[in-house]
Parts: sequence; structure tokens; C-alpha cells
Amino acid sequence: MNKQQYLGEFEHAVLLTIIALKDNAYGVTIKSHLKDCVGRDVSIGALYSTTERLEKKGLLESRKSGATAARGGKAKRFFNVTASGLQAIKITKSQIEKLWASASLQNVVSL
Repeated sequence: MNKQQYLGEFEHAVLLTIIALKDNAYGVTIKSHLKDCVGRDVSIGALYSTTERLEKKGLLESRKSGATAARGGKAKRFFNVTASGLQAIKITKSQIEKLWASASLQNVVSL
């Protein structure tokens, strides 16, 4: 994995959320899923800056739906994880599991 594909904690959470939401992954549903699953209430601006960064890294792609009157003429922007994004998630998961396995948790009282 090259340096461009290292995932930060929030990037990891956003990619996993998009995978979980499948074809219904857009700003509001991603924000809601993060709040429901991990109690993380993020601003829509922080979410969109993260999705833009992930798109630039080639880990995510987006498409716009048709504009609707109910949305004031605005289109929804739907996201999906690319093959490179899936690879980055798998590598990050493996790295985190290795770190957990190497930690000596017997000496930690409150974890």
C-alpha cells in the first residue's frame, strides 16, 4: 500500500459505512449511520471534505442522482468504494489486528 492509501481512523469509518449502506450511501445516510453505529456526530462539511480526499486517493468514487423538486433542485451525491479502497480497508484492518495482538493487555486494568 502506498502512502496515499494509508487510512486515518475517520477515513476508515467512512469507507466502512459506505460499504454497509450499499446503494444508499450519500451524505445524510452516511452521517446518520456514523451517529447510530459509533455515536459520532459529524458535520456534513467534515464528511464531504473526507469523501473528496478519498476520491482523490482513488479509494472512493461518486455519482450524482437526478435533481428533485423535493430537494430544491439539488441532486444527491452517492458514493461507492473502489477496488483500491477495499484493498486499503483490508490492509488497515490487518495492521490494526496486528497491533492489538502485540499489545500486552494483561497489564491493562481498565481496557
